[in-house]
Amino acid sequence: MGQYITGILTGISITDIIDIAIVSFIVYNLLGFLRSSRAAQLAKGIFVVIAIAFLADLCHLYVLSWMIGKVLNIGLIAIVVVFQPELRRALDFLGRSSRIGFKQTSMSTEYNMAVVEAIVGSVEYFSARKEGALIVVEQETALDDVAESGTIIDAKLTTEALNNIFYKGAPLHDGAVIVRGDRIYSAGCVLPLSQNQNLSRDLGTRHRAGIGISEVSDALVIIVSEETGIISTAKNGKLSRFLDLKSVEKQLLDAYLNGGRDDTLMSKVTGLWRKINGKS
Repeated sequence: MGQYITGILTGISITDIIDIAIVSFIVYNLLGFLRSSRAAQLAKGIFVVIAIAFLADLCHLYVLSWMIGKVLNIGLIAIVVVFQPELRRALDFLGRSSRIGFKQTSMSTEYNMAVVEAIVGSVEYFSARKEGALIVVEQETALDDVAESGTIIDAKLTTEALNNIFYKGAPLHDGAVIVRGDRIYSAGCVLPLSQNQNLSRDLGTRHRAGIGISEVSDALVIIVSEETGIISTAKNGKLSRFLDLKSVEKQLLDAYLNGGRDDTLMSKVTGLWRKINGKS
């Protein structure tokens, strides 16, 4: 037995280890995606149906096997229709363009920090006066379709400009602002509402819209409650509430300086692959 295990271990190369690491990373993130969305219930249902199909085939229950086969065929179409937002989010994650992220990181660190300070200054202003605000900081996923639902402004991002847009008497204060790099790209935008049934009933339309756009894109969304002045952020469909200005500043700096991405694992894998192939 010991020799058998030793033989298996000696037959494993560095390439096999990298292969296993990448597959493990994909499976881990896939399970995390399923658990954080409505797809979790779907996965459980599919598992039950497959288990029943296996037992029916094992026990030679031909009619039941035939019925389950038909259900699975129709179910594939139903999955695409019902879980379109989740599928779009997953495919969008795989096929994101680096255009927006490059635009942000191409700016100097000092300039990026100045943009972050302008947004934080506005958030502080809104929170202190209990004025509602919904700011969507675009990342790699382009939000042109959402921007077109509002008014294209394409103005320089400043604290004063944001304050004027969300002023209660302003015509565009009810919608969302799309921030693209150092520009206020569009204002008065209509965002898709989250369909997550597990959200608190205390959350209003503004919060549900912020969560909704974060579910179908990689944008960082900042939300200020009009009733309480509480500051929240939404990222990847998850809402963080009761934040202070330092927490918001940290998330914005991560979005602007790092593109909101964690490339540590992939960088290590790429570096190891280059060493194996003798590349510098």
